[in-house]
Amino acid sequence: MACRMADPSVFLFTGPHPRTRSQKIAAHSAPCMTGNWHLTWDRLLVKGENHKKWVIPMRRTRTVQAVAAPVAPSSADSAEYRKQLAESYGFRQIGEPLPDSITLKDVMDTLPKKVFEIDDMKAWKSVLVSVTSYAFGLFMISKAPWYLLPFAWAWTGTAVTGFFVIGHDCAHKSFSRNKLVEDIVGTLAFLPLIYPYEPWRFKHDRHHAKTNMLEEDTAWHPVWKAEFDSSPILRKAIIFGYGPFRPWMSIAHWLLLHFDLKKFRSNEIQRVKISLACVFGFMAIGWPLIIYKAGIMGWIKFWLMPWLGYHFWMSTFTMVHHTAPHIPFKSSDEWNAAQAQLNGTVHCDYPSWIEILCHDINVHIPHHVSSRIPHYNLRMAHKSLQENWGKYLNEAKWNWRLMKTIMTLCHVYDKEENYVAFDQLAPEESQPVAFLKIVMPDYA
Repeated sequence: MACRMADPSVFLFTGPHPRTRSQKIAAHSAPCMTGNWHLTWDRLLVKGENHKKWVIPMRRTRTVQAVAAPVAPSSADSAEYRKQLAESYGFRQIGEPLPDSITLKDVMDTLPKKVFEIDDMKAWKSVLVSVTSYAFGLFMISKAPWYLLPFAWAWTGTAVTGFFVIGHDCAHKSFSRNKLVEDIVGTLAFLPLIYPYEPWRFKHDRHHAKTNMLEEDTAWHPVWKAEFDSSPILRKAIIFGYGPFRPWMSIAHWLLLHFDLKKFRSNEIQRVKISLACVFGFMAIGWPLIIYKAGIMGWIKFWLMPWLGYHFWMSTFTMVHHTAPHIPFKSSDEWNAAQAQLNGTVHCDYPSWIEILCHDINVHIPHHVSSRIPHYNLRMAHKSLQENWGKYLNEAKWNWRLMKTIMTLCHVYDKEENYVAFDQLAPEESQPVAFLKIVMPDYA
């Protein structure tokens, strides 16, 4: 995230990008790929000492060559390899590499037309769910004894994340057929999060256009080696940011990318200014009212703690969507839209109450195939993708091993390996990562 986002100066918020080892697995399993690939079979499986115990011992290293003419892949070996890789990383399935010949339009054409239909009743029902669950959360905070407050904050932070998802649909023109309604609802939904709607929308549109593109993606990026080595102070900040603080890294992304007018095009500035005025107006009125009624501690209880809960989910959802040791970020000349959107996006199942409050935002692969699919149709679209493209999908159920993989392995960009972990490059300075390896559970 020296780490880079849209700007090289933004080091705390560019999520990990899989090393662009431009699909080493693909070299083994995809018959249509060309070129010579030297694949070390146990390289992906054994990334850190802590992960070795997950891995079934592999055969010795061997070289695999893909040629221009179609060849029959060793399906048993590649399937077994992906199965072991999935288990070691905490995935349910790691998909086969998508052939270069398949386009994003090919994938979209297999989706039922019904998944693109906007249903006003379902859209406004989602608003009602979010407003009601958020109000209930605030009520719980007001009544809960101190030892139950963490549970009330967890519920309220998750509920307010639903507001973000509603604004997210508005930004993608999948909430309403009326653009003015979408702009108003999106702006209002983002206000409790102190998020300026239009700046976020402009940045997020570029993320969809350039998903997992090494320089251009405006979501999270891997750390660059040059930045990691540039300064001891910066290096320590990066290690902490990608280590213990990673589930709140979206705060840096929010602060550094959305309030600086210099980061936007001239034709965007006017709308950005309107959004900023709305956010600052909400802060100027809402925060003093909370403090007047409940004091500083009331502001912390009713606003700050749920807001931190929202950023926990914002960070967690975002890094799980596109971050894994086997998913590469690619330079623009190597990038393939279908591979990035279908093969480089992760579907992750969370507990049902989270899925309901967050409106299925983690049914994420169809959303990247087409951002015009409303959230209430994502499950239908995902089922279609499973039927037609299932072997190419990356899927997981949220678990500690998945989080541990991301937080302890997916660090510095490397063209051949996608990522190199901090403790491989600077073991003496990587105590936060070593700490995570000790305290984070390995359960999948």
